Amino acid sequence: MTTILGISAFYHDSAACILKDGDIIAAAQEERFTRKKHDPSYPKNAVEFVLKYSKLNLSEVDKIVFFEKPFLKFERLLETYVAFAPRGFISFSKAMPLWIKEKLFQKNFLFNKLKEHDKNYKSDKNIFFSEHHLSHAASAFYPSPFDEAVVLTADGVGEWATTTVAVGKGNNLEIKKEIHFPHSLGLLYSAFTYYTGFKVNSGEYKLMGLAPYGNPVYENKIKKLIDIKEDGSFRLNQKYFNYATGLTMTNDHFNRLFAQKPRDPKKEKITQFHMDIAASIQKVTEDIMIKLAKSIRKEYNIKNLCLAGGVALNCVANGKILSEKIFDQIWIQPAAGDAGGALGAALALWHLELTNERTVNSIDNMKGSYLGTEFSQEEIEKELKSIGANFKIFEYEELISKTSDLLNDEKAIGWFQGRMEFGPRALGSRSILGDPRSENMQKNLNLKVKFRESFRPFAPSILREDLSTWFDINVDSPYMLLVANINSKKKFKMTQEQKELFGIDKLNVKRSEIPAVTHVDYSARIQTVNKNTNKRYYDLISKFKEKTGCPVIVNTSFNVRGEPIVNSPTDAFNCFMGTELDYLVIGNCILEKSQQDSNLKKNYSEEFELD
Repeated sequence: MTTILGISAFYHDSAACILKDGDIIAAAQEERFTRKKHDPSYPKNAVEFVLKYSKLNLSEVDKIVFFEKPFLKFERLLETYVAFAPRGFISFSKAMPLWIKEKLFQKNFLFNKLKEHDKNYKSDKNIFFSEHHLSHAASAFYPSPFDEAVVLTADGVGEWATTTVAVGKGNNLEIKKEIHFPHSLGLLYSAFTYYTGFKVNSGEYKLMGLAPYGNPVYENKIKKLIDIKEDGSFRLNQKYFNYATGLTMTNDHFNRLFAQKPRDPKKEKITQFHMDIAASIQKVTEDIMIKLAKSIRKEYNIKNLCLAGGVALNCVANGKILSEKIFDQIWIQPAAGDAGGALGAALALWHLELTNERTVNSIDNMKGSYLGTEFSQEEIEKELKSIGANFKIFEYEELISKTSDLLNDEKAIGWFQGRMEFGPRALGSRSILGDPRSENMQKNLNLKVKFRESFRPFAPSILREDLSTWFDINVDSPYMLLVANINSKKKFKMTQEQKELFGIDKLNVKRSEIPAVTHVDYSARIQTVNKNTNKRYYDLISKFKEKTGCPVIVNTSFNVRGEPIVNSPTDAFNCFMGTELDYLVIGNCILEKSQQDSNLKKNYSEEFELD
C-alpha cells in the first residue's frame, strides 16, 4: 500500500490530507485546531490528525507533497517588483526577509517541521512539490464522477497562473491554457471586497451575499478596469490597483473612478452605493465565468466541467453557468480554495507521477467531504463532563424526534455529529439549524447567534428527492456550491410597495413558504442531503418533513463571525454558551441552555477578530 501526505500552507487556509492507494482517508484545515480563521501557518495539528486517523507514523508515509513550487513563486515576486520599481519598495522590503529566511528554502523548512512529528523520520528524499494550479485542477478532476472533463481553475494567484484550463481523461490531467499575474479574476473580486470594507481572502462571500440588494449600475465603470475578450480571457488595467507591489488592493485612481474612498468598517455603515458596487462586480464576474465556460466548451467539445480555485466558491456564478446549460454536468471541489490544494497535490502525485489508474464513482470520491475529526459517544460524554456541561442522553430515534420538535418550535440548535467537513461549508456535521418557515429566523440567527450582518443569507438543506418541488434545479448539490431560484409555486408575490423598497429594507419581506432561506432575489444556496453520505442529518430532515410537511431546514456553519467552524465538543459548548443558541445536540446528548451553569457563559461577541 502507498500512502501520500498532502500539505498546503503559508498563504491562507493551511491543510493536510492522507491518501492510501489513491483513496482519500482524512483531510482537515489547520484553522479548526488553532481556532485562528484561515490560519496560514505550517499545519502541524492537521498533519497530526490525518496521521492519527490513518493509524500512521510519519516515518511510515511513503510520499509527502507540497501544493506549490516556492521557487516559481519567488521568481514571480522578484519579476513583479522589478517591473513595477520603484513603486513596490515598501512591500518588497517587508516580504523579502521572510522569503530569504523560510519560504525560499521550503524543502529544508518542511523537513525540519516534519521531523517534529516523528523522530524516526529521517529523509527529505520523499518530499515533492506540485504546482499551485495543477493542485487545484487535480483536486477537482480526480475525485469527480467524470472519466473525462475540462477543468476551469480561477483564484487570486498561484506561482504565476491566476486562471487555467486543463483537460482530464482517465488518470491523465494536462493544463492547456493559463492567464498570468497580475491579471486575476480572484484579485479583481478581492479588490472590491477590500473597497466595500470587508476582509480580503475572507469577506468575498459577504460581497456575493450583498449583491442582490443592489443594481449593477457600475458595470461599465468596472469594464474600465478590465478588458474582457469574447472568449472570457481578460487583462486588468494596473493603473487602478495596488496589489502587485503595495500594501492595499486599490489606489487613488480607483477611488476617483468610483468617487468614494474604501469603506472603513469601523466607522461607516453599508449604503446603497456599496450594494450597487457589489451587484456590479458580481455581474462582471458571472459574465467572465460564463464566457470562459462557453469558449472552452466550444474549443474542447467535452461535455463535463470541473471547477476549483477560490472563484469556484462563488456559488451564484456557478448557478449561472449551470442554468446556461453550457455543459451536460458540472462538479465543483468542495474545498475549492487553497485548503483543497493539499488534496489535489496528493492526487496529482498518485495519478500523474506514479501513473496509477482512477476509479470513477458515479457520485464522486469525496465521501460527502466528511473527512475530518470524529468523536465517539464516550469521548463526547467525557469531554462534556470535564467542562461542567449539563446534558441528557437519548436513544437514536428519540434524539431525532426531539430535535425535529425543537426545530418546529423555532429553536436555534447547534448540531455536532459525525466527521467534520473538509472545506469552508458546514454540511450537516458542524451546523447551526433552524426552521426555514420562520419569518424571524434569518435575522435572529445573524444578530443573536452569529453576531454578523443582518443581510447575510442562510442555506437550505433539503432532501434530494424533494429538490425540484421546492427549487428550480434538479441536480445534486451536496456541497452547497450552487444557487438556484425558489420554485414559483412556493413564492409569494410582492406588492408594489414592497418592490420599491431599498437596500436592507428588502430583508423584511416574506418572499416564500421558506423565508429564512429565501434571498431577496428569490434565490437560495442549496445543499441536497443524501441518505448514503449523512444518514443522521437525512433522518432529521425526514422527521421534520413528516411532522411539518417541509423537507427543508436552515443550515449555517457552527461558529460566530470571525471564528473557524467548531471542531471539538469543547469548541461546540463554548460557542453554545457564548451565543443565544437554545439547544446543543451533540452525539446522542441534548443540552438545554436554561439548564447550564450560568458561570460557564462566554462573552463571544468580542472573542474573535472580525472578518
